[in-house]
Amino acid sequence: MTLGNNSIITEFILPGLSADPHIQVLLFVLFLAIYLMTMKGNLMMPLVIKVDSHLLSPMYFFLSHLSFIDFCLSSVTVPKILENLLSQRISISVERCLTQVFFVFATGGTEACLLSVMAYDRYVAICHPLIYRKIMSKQLCGGLVWASWGLGSLDALINILLAWNLDFCKAHVMPHFSCELPSLFSLSCSDVSTNFAVMICSAILHALGTLLLIFFSYARIISTILSISSTIGRSKAFSTCSSHLIAVSFFYGSAFLCYLMPTLSSSLEFVFSTQYSVVTPLVNPLVYSLKNKEIKAALKRMLQKGFTVTQIAENRQRMNG
Repeated sequence: MTLGNNSIITEFILPGLSADPHIQVLLFVLFLAIYLMTMKGNLMMPLVIKVDSHLLSPMYFFLSHLSFIDFCLSSVTVPKILENLLSQRISISVERCLTQVFFVFATGGTEACLLSVMAYDRYVAICHPLIYRKIMSKQLCGGLVWASWGLGSLDALINILLAWNLDFCKAHVMPHFSCELPSLFSLSCSDVSTNFAVMICSAILHALGTLLLIFFSYARIISTILSISSTIGRSKAFSTCSSHLIAVSFFYGSAFLCYLMPTLSSSLEFVFSTQYSVVTPLVNPLVYSLKNKEIKAALKRMLQKGFTVTQIAENRQRMNG
């Protein structure tokens, strides 16, 4: 990276979450536990979907990709948080900081697109069940996933290319635990009006486009569900959507407040940033595994199969012994 002539800053200092060593230890244990549970949940979900023949519908195909995105989003931020909690000098180079911003933006933007795709999938499944398989073909599902990654990465690339040309010659202490695009603007001595406008416009267009698709999908879904005469049928239809709605609420709520209200106090920005980059990747697999009966059944079958294989192996060892 070539910094401007007036730039003297080559790294940022991240104050961290606390200066108290005892609290740092507790926070390290907490974030490590969250990260390990996030990794376990988001790696197990695609594995269960891959090996279980009952989970072949497009909904589970999208869910496995959502788990992979959550795995990536968490891995972009949490390892650096853990490193900072163990380090005496908490710093990050400008280049590494901008790289982290790119991947946070790309994975977050991709997740927004994928959540809207999943809403469309639920709309087709509930409103057009007879032609669901025909509409949601394997080719279309794959294309929608690739399009989600493409739009998320393009959005991130546009913002990061503009940020890459910023000069940083003011205070180099970033009031945050990780690199976020709004936090970078306050540290730059360049004119950030264009960067700020592009970030707001891209966030609004990206979020508005995906939220509109989610809104219209669920408007049609609710209309269709209310027309179902059977109470059991309505309950079953609502249950297939509840997990997705919880995921949407967690992700969009915190991301909106973090990126569309960059004047928030540092403590509030920390809370909302933690929620969408640390908590949401943990919550998503828990919500889907606890509220989805087919996922729970698949997990039970996989565990039973693993237990049976272990018993057979132990019995063979005893016989050979």
